[in-house]
Amino acid sequence: MGGMPLTDMPWWRWRTNVRSALHMLSDPAFHHECWLAGREGYGDVTDAVYRLVEDTWLDNWSAEKYVGTIFRDSAEAAAVDAAALRVLRIMHQVGADAPVSAYLEHPGWPEAVHAAREAHVMLATNDAEDPDIPPRSLDVIRIMTRTA
Repeated sequence: MGGMPLTDMPWWRWRTNVRSALHMLSDPAFHHECWLAGREGYGDVTDAVYRLVEDTWLDNWSAEKYVGTIFRDSAEAAAVDAAALRVLRIMHQVGADAPVSAYLEHPGWPEAVHAAREAHVMLATNDAEDPDIPPRSLDVIRIMTRTA
C-alpha cells in the first residue's frame, strides 16, 4: 500500500464524493459535533448516503463494477459495498427524511459506522492521505472536484 494520489483514478471526482461520504459516516465525533449540532456546510446523514450512491448506483449494483475507475481493487470494492449496504438498510428503515438522531439511535448504526470506517481507512490510505483528519466541508469537496 505505497499510496497513490487520488487523481490517478479515471473517475477520481466520484471517488472523492464516495470517500467524503464514507469519512462522514465513519466518524462518531463528527456525527455529534456536526450533524446532531446542525453545523452548516456538512449536509446530513441522508446527504452523505446520497453522495455514496448517487453517481455509483451502489444501491443497485456492486462496487466491483467500478474496479479500475473509482476503486483500485476488489478489496476496496468489497469494503465500500459492505458500508453502502449497511447505511442504505438503515436509511430505508428510518426513512430518508428522518432526523439525524433516528440514524444514530438505530441498533444497526454502530455496525454501519464500523463498516464505513473500514472502507474510509482503506481508501484514504490507498490515496496516501491521513484517514484521521476531520471530514472536509461540502464546499471544500466542491472545490476539489471542480473542473479546470
